[in-house]
Amino acid sequence: MQADYDVIVADNLSNSVDTALERVKEITGKTAFFYQIDIRDKAALTEVFNQHPIDAVIHMAGLKAVGESCAEPLMYYQNNLDASMILFEVMQSFSVNKVVFSSSATVYGDPDTVPITEDFPLRMMNPYGRTKYMVEEMLRDITLASNMQAVLLRYFNPIGAHDSGLIGEDPHGIPNNLMPYIAQVAIGQREKLSVFGGDYPTVDGTGVRDYIHVVDLAKGHVKALERIAETETKQGQCLTYNLGTGRGSSVIEVINAFEKVYGDKINYEIVERRPGDVPEYFANPQLANEEMGWRAEKSLDDMMTDTWRWQSQNPNGYKDD
Repeated sequence: MQADYDVIVADNLSNSVDTALERVKEITGKTAFFYQIDIRDKAALTEVFNQHPIDAVIHMAGLKAVGESCAEPLMYYQNNLDASMILFEVMQSFSVNKVVFSSSATVYGDPDTVPITEDFPLRMMNPYGRTKYMVEEMLRDITLASNMQAVLLRYFNPIGAHDSGLIGEDPHGIPNNLMPYIAQVAIGQREKLSVFGGDYPTVDGTGVRDYIHVVDLAKGHVKALERIAETETKQGQCLTYNLGTGRGSSVIEVINAFEKVYGDKINYEIVERRPGDVPEYFANPQLANEEMGWRAEKSLDDMMTDTWRWQSQNPNGYKDD
């Protein structure tokens, strides 16, 4: 919205609240069109397209917890694949031919080496990663057979919050991701953090990930939209980019960085590994820099500062609104 796009949001609010959009209005001075629908409801989604002249779609809708996908694989395949197929079908029926897809670095599985480039072998280790790979394959096939243009953005590990402190991560129930759990321990909502695995072959035995500030990630989507807007339409136009910082941080390093901002210790314990996790991965983001003019600008300290600002200003997330 700050890049002068008119934004239409379709979300079933399964892990979010519409209050966040009121906060977005406070930040931008603009209102997003909002439809509370499940995009697997083809009739409801078709009506959204009927109501607006849509130029491009950013497809972020999906379940995304690795451990949950191992426990509930059918739910992940049904949700992530059905939603994508229906969305692409409706797009084609309205001749909307530009899509940016939220993929994931989990498609690389356990890489032989790091950093990871976009041409690494794809060998998913969990159902979540496989759903991302399957949607990528859908888009590769669709772009080969039509004039649809796609950008596949392989996210590494988004954390942080907007620096206003107005919008941030507020998951329903017990968080599946590291940062909201750390923040909820810090605010007193949870007793301690469980660190899954302390015997990985890494710098301190805990998993190493490429943490990227969510605002840098958002800017990557704007760059992706610009990339397909300026690219000549042709069949087979499916571009793939890593969005990461190019640096890995262990869970313990993240905890230590947060403690510096928080000013106190975070209570944690090392527990058994989670199924589907890998020891270490981080990106080589050079291609996104060269072809989209994008690079991550914010540091790990920025991510910690913005996370704590969000959580401390909103101890109950959006629930107080």
